[in-house]
Amino acid sequence: MSPTILAITRPNPRLLAYYVVRAMLVPFWFVVLPYHYFRYSTMRYRFDGEGIMMSWGVLFRREITLTYSRIQDIHLTSNFVQRWFGLANLEIQTAAGTTAAEMTLEGCLEVERIRDFLYAKMRGAHAPAKESGAAATAEPAATIATALLHVAEDLRLATVALERCAAPRSEATK
Repeated sequence: MSPTILAITRPNPRLLAYYVVRAMLVPFWFVVLPYHYFRYSTMRYRFDGEGIMMSWGVLFRREITLTYSRIQDIHLTSNFVQRWFGLANLEIQTAAGTTAAEMTLEGCLEVERIRDFLYAKMRGAHAPAKESGAAATAEPAATIATALLHVAEDLRLATVALERCAAPRSEATK
């Protein structure tokens, strides 16, 4: 695991500057600015061995937890102003049935490294566990061979039973 990725718990302070610029571009900036300030000040991330957690909010607290196995796709997005600040959003999608991202990590500087980390974790979560040694491959093969022998014996016994049932009827019709 990458210690630099696991150490990310908050968005970069440049995100607050981006939020101020974004709020100033709308007519009701005095309403939008406090919303963005509280969003920034309460936003938290947590990367661990199982998945990602993101939370934010003052009045209405929201928390999203995604395991690496649920992640389907990751998109990097940034507009002109975000690129000017060196920021980008990481939009994480799951198979939830919606076209919108399940989680959007905002205010990240090293988005390519985070994306690569998440892709590696996704692939690791979907890959089967590898066992070492010849016993790991011999054991399932032996189990399948034993099961097939049992099935063959049951079919043989069923065939014999059906032949016994059919024999008296064919003699009675003669």
